Amino acid sequence: MAGLAARLLSLALVAAWLIAPGAAGDNALHLFRAAPASLRPHAEVAASLSRTGLAGERVIYSYAGLRPPGALLSAIRAGEAAGVIMFGSNISSRAQLRRVIGQLQSAALSGPLHTRLLILTDQEGGEVRRLPGAPLLSERQIGRSPAGLALARIAGAGAAGTLAGVGINVNLAPVLDVYRRPGNFIDRFQRSYSSNPATVARLGSAFIAAQQSRGVAASAKHFPGLGAATVAQNTDAGPVTLTVPLVTLRAVDEAPFAAGIRAGVHLVMSSWAIYSALDAHRPAGLSPVIVGGELRRRLRFSGVTITDAIDAGALSGYGSVGNRSVLAAAAGEDLILAATTNQLDNSPAIGLAAFHAIYSAITARRLGLAGARSAAARVIALRAAT
Repeated sequence: MAGLAARLLSLALVAAWLIAPGAAGDNALHLFRAAPASLRPHAEVAASLSRTGLAGERVIYSYAGLRPPGALLSAIRAGEAAGVIMFGSNISSRAQLRRVIGQLQSAALSGPLHTRLLILTDQEGGEVRRLPGAPLLSERQIGRSPAGLALARIAGAGAAGTLAGVGINVNLAPVLDVYRRPGNFIDRFQRSYSSNPATVARLGSAFIAAQQSRGVAASAKHFPGLGAATVAQNTDAGPVTLTVPLVTLRAVDEAPFAAGIRAGVHLVMSSWAIYSALDAHRPAGLSPVIVGGELRRRLRFSGVTITDAIDAGALSGYGSVGNRSVLAAAAGEDLILAATTNQLDNSPAIGLAAFHAIYSAITARRLGLAGARSAAARVIALRAAT
């Protein structure tokens, strides 16, 4: 446990250094070399990566079925992948999943970085669980209990135990959205702790701390918050615009994320809704104003940013998977979740399309080399810590 704590502290220090003023500018390579000695390995690796490696560190792959296809294993061995997300359709038993993850990690360890992949899933609790087992209670059940704080800690620890036991090292949880009306988009599946931002902040932070203390990274979602979405406003299905006033957005929706950041959450997932008070033209995950400005600069988040599923209906007006991926990377998203909202349609081709588009954009200088190195270094630091 002491070794894990040291690695997580190193991760936090690396990330904080990487978003220091000027880190994304033309002198980024100098800043890598000037980093404290204990942080240099991650920075130096990122600075030495080829464009192939830089693009690969941005992509989380998915696939359909119980066996990882050859194309995915080849991409991993070539250093063209940062991780893989697991859905229910990929799992028949804990033993089967453990074998598959072992196969994926063997491929990664034989690749250029000799570093383990990020293996992700959604183990929120209640109805949203990819694996049987903890956490059994939904966020709503925890939030409504007088013993909510203790239950949130138990849920975080339980999620870590369930996932670590099969080799999953990133949980795309907790949901930190503050629901407005019972039965709305985020509440209908009991995915929100409360309509009170202070309650969401307290319970979400407890879940994060308990889970991460047991070696599984947490991801707070869906920034800057989907709690105002009505039951019909589903970003998986189509475009969604939320007209929440800026003062409310910051005081209510963003407050739990600020608390989660203070608790040390390692990842933040962006929403695909448009927030007219911040950026009336682009969904949050494609918006430099929201990812770079609101999340990075205003809330001082120094960890890894990740998109929601890149094929979501909310992005129907933004072209191909490749174009969406480049826009997300340009906005400041470190990881592109190359998955479809229909698990049966998942294919490594989605991840490969994201990879090739980002590679081409870096090569053509449509994505800056310094920014790509900063993103890769944050991802490499997370991979090393999990």
